[in-house]
Amino acid sequence: MKTTPKVSIIMATYNRAQYIIESLESIISQTYKNWECIIVDDGGTDNTEDILEPLLNKDKRFKYLKRTSKYQKGLPGSRNYGLDEAKGDYIIFFDDDDIAHPQNLEICVHELSTKDISFCRYIRKTFTGDFDYNFDYSKGYTSFYIDKRDINKILKNELQFNSCAVMWTKECYSTHRYTEHLKYAEEWEVYARILTSADKGISINKALYYGRKHEVSVTGDFGNRKESSLKSYADAIDLVIQNLKQKDLITDEILCYFIQISLDYKKYNLYERIISTLNLTAFEKLKWKIFYTQLPLRLYFYRIYKYKLKKA
Repeated sequence: MKTTPKVSIIMATYNRAQYIIESLESIISQTYKNWECIIVDDGGTDNTEDILEPLLNKDKRFKYLKRTSKYQKGLPGSRNYGLDEAKGDYIIFFDDDDIAHPQNLEICVHELSTKDISFCRYIRKTFTGDFDYNFDYSKGYTSFYIDKRDINKILKNELQFNSCAVMWTKECYSTHRYTEHLKYAEEWEVYARILTSADKGISINKALYYGRKHEVSVTGDFGNRKESSLKSYADAIDLVIQNLKQKDLITDEILCYFIQISLDYKKYNLYERIISTLNLTAFEKLKWKIFYTQLPLRLYFYRIYKYKLKKA
């Protein structure tokens, strides 16, 4: 008799008593029922534990944990704790203030269990204020496959991988964990490692997750040039370059992309770190130094060119 795969849902939480019950109710409403939900509290100070108690007593599929000192404070450490506790065949991350489509688990499990793939990516939409529960329950959608040949598009965010918009096989995380000192781009960095190690996955064109937008967020911190987020992004790029170098996946295209970004991260010596990681020949170092030095002027004229095209 064929067993039904179990899904481990990992939810890190921090002072979200206002929203977490609505998020958990969207998990209870899943049409696929064989799941566990591991809630990891990252040291919150509100009444989250109190409001969760009735639900925890009623539904044993929920497990509430408080992050221990073994894991660093923050989202990466909390998710790593959840990964270490997970017992499922498939892994998925949900946030503590978002809403999952009722068919989320059902559709992803179907894709993963009927195809030789390592992950299932889907569409994530955003909302503000009260959520509209008018779901699309159709099961027809288009799809395409993704593998490590798509890594440049993924790293450049031309093919976005949002943390709560992918279900993974447990094997994807057998040797991978979040880098806990990163406070921004930690998902991007670990996904780059996984996607260059896994076989292939599928992307389906159906919205299965809805992220609540807040005025204050880590993404907002990055947009506002907050120091910790900027430094974290520079560190994440350095780690991504190391991974690509190790797997012989460095291309001139992606190197040009990151060197251009490094212009805005001189404070963190990002260009020097990239070049040092690549262990280039003297000629290659000279080539990229010339490229880096001339880049501001080239970008200046490119912006003028684009402006004139727009005005024409």
